[in-house]
Amino acid sequence: MTDLTAIIRECAENNARSQKLIYDRYLGFALKTAFRYVHSYDNAAHAANDAFIKIFKAFKNFEIRDRNNVEPMLMGWMKRIVINTSIDFMLRESLVPEHIELPDHAFNKKDGAPTGEQTMVYKELIGLVRKLSPAYRVVFNLHVIDGYSHPEIAKMLGISVGTSKSNLAKAKAFLQKHLVKDDNGNVLCFT
Repeated sequence: MTDLTAIIRECAENNARSQKLIYDRYLGFALKTAFRYVHSYDNAAHAANDAFIKIFKAFKNFEIRDRNNVEPMLMGWMKRIVINTSIDFMLRESLVPEHIELPDHAFNKKDGAPTGEQTMVYKELIGLVRKLSPAYRVVFNLHVIDGYSHPEIAKMLGISVGTSKSNLAKAKAFLQKHLVKDDNGNVLCFT
């Protein structure tokens, strides 16, 4: 990809070619993020596309504070938009959870994951997280994976801070029950 700073500037000016470059480059990242919150690959695709519309409209507000870390800043900013859009999509559509897996072709989209082994572990972990109830899963994703605080989660989901903490504790207990560890405490696999 050519100079990311120039592409971002062009996206802020509604340049379709630059928007397509961003979309193509970060679609896999957006899909994987959305899939943690919505209940099917198709719905994740809808949520990711909704997020890109918001991203392209908001590019004029994106501020580059560190020229040496443009991509991580961009990805963090985009991730927040994808998460919020996915939660809004899930609530708006009143989605009922389904027990399905992310199709293998979704893992072929580049998002910076360096190894096949990490992709396999990620896929297994996401499969286990998807077995959580929707309330536990959303709180787990927001707190553990995406780094939101309990007050932020409570505000986003319209629940109390105590409910957020309780849902996280129950999610962790479920996940710990399904992890197989060796004698040194290292995770070997998921059941």
